[in-house]
Amino acid sequence: MIDSLGNILKVKELMKKIGFTFLILAIYRVGTTVPLPGVNAGALQAFFKGREGILGFLNMFSGGAMERLSIFALGIMPYINASIIMSLLQTSVPYLEKLSKEGGPGREKITRLTRYATLVIGMVQGFGLTYWIESMKAPGGEPVLLFGGFGFRMLLVLTMLTGTMLVMWLGEQITENGIGNGISLIIFTGIVARFPAGLKNTFDLLMNEEITFFGLLLVGSFLMAILALTVFIEEAQRRVPIQYAQRVVGRKVYGGQSTYLPLKVESSGVIAVIFAMAFMNFPLMVAQFFPETAFYEKIKIFFSPGNAVYIAFYAILIVAFCYFYTMITFDPKNIAENLKKSGGFIPGIRPGEQTANKIKEIMYRIIMIGSVFVVFIAVLPEFLRTGMHMPFYFGGTALLIIVGVAMDTMGQVESQMIMRHYDGFLKKGRLKGRYFNIK
Repeated sequence: MIDSLGNILKVKELMKKIGFTFLILAIYRVGTTVPLPGVNAGALQAFFKGREGILGFLNMFSGGAMERLSIFALGIMPYINASIIMSLLQTSVPYLEKLSKEGGPGREKITRLTRYATLVIGMVQGFGLTYWIESMKAPGGEPVLLFGGFGFRMLLVLTMLTGTMLVMWLGEQITENGIGNGISLIIFTGIVARFPAGLKNTFDLLMNEEITFFGLLLVGSFLMAILALTVFIEEAQRRVPIQYAQRVVGRKVYGGQSTYLPLKVESSGVIAVIFAMAFMNFPLMVAQFFPETAFYEKIKIFFSPGNAVYIAFYAILIVAFCYFYTMITFDPKNIAENLKKSGGFIPGIRPGEQTANKIKEIMYRIIMIGSVFVVFIAVLPEFLRTGMHMPFYFGGTALLIIVGVAMDTMGQVESQMIMRHYDGFLKKGRLKGRYFNIK
């Protein structure tokens, strides 16, 4: 491991990418501390005290910017919502479906349309959040906003919308010029930044004897078990045997070897979890247009972590998005066609359409297994927190995102090192990709 880390320092281009990524993430973290104009910090802190459930939910994608009402309060949510809408439309709108198959130019047009959709969604969510902020009052009746009026409301909306577009741009810069997926790393950074506060709260519980040392060890054991299970699911794969027919070229015989097609059990990675969280966040954003109403209170109760409705709806969404993401990114027909052209086949299955159907059947079966495991990991901490009163400050969703993003980023660092003839640090001399193992 130490030698591998030393090898990273030798690759100047890789070091530049890593340094650039850290710089962009640092800029993002600074932005989460810059407050919106006209916010009464004392009243804001008093208002959010005791509202950790709904606040924690909204803070997931804003990196704590929501509880500070910073310029990044909307976070990356409008962009994620726009991405979900564009992904859904690509399967139903012929024009967008055609663009998705055109390669680079088509993807650029879809990216541009996603940005426009982000502007519209950000504007709508910005107005909703502004109405909610205007209704905020500390327990003593002190308003959170020092000013009011339509002009000031527009100022807040434009400030938050600018913040969202800046966060989106920062994420794109990481993806293009840094290492890892920019949007995922921004969410990852926001979650990790809350670790010190969670550890402090746990330590305070121990000092105040609200939890015993044995209870703390039990929580730590559960946490390590969940992390280990998450890593296992991220790495698990179903290997479909592939046989290559022999070919005689001149006096030489080619082919005839056996290999396998690795299909990931959890092929959607953290995307399905992020999309599910974005959908869960939508009712809360709508409810912000109706502050201090019965509708808002019901939404707040139903969509607070630990509620039965929240857990059930969240589980259904995770399974649905696991299937949806795999459907739009995994093409069994293309794989079957490539196998046929190269002389490969699944033993006992005819090349072509039957091979595609077999791969699809296997893939759908393992998606169900993978999605059930993801649901289990995502909701287990909620059961432990509400049912057994264990102080889990980091939900299963956060752990899934942390592990998934960390492993994906490490995989990209690994590939950069192997390209330059250095051994990686995940497994010596071997890169494990999403669909194929490269030795």
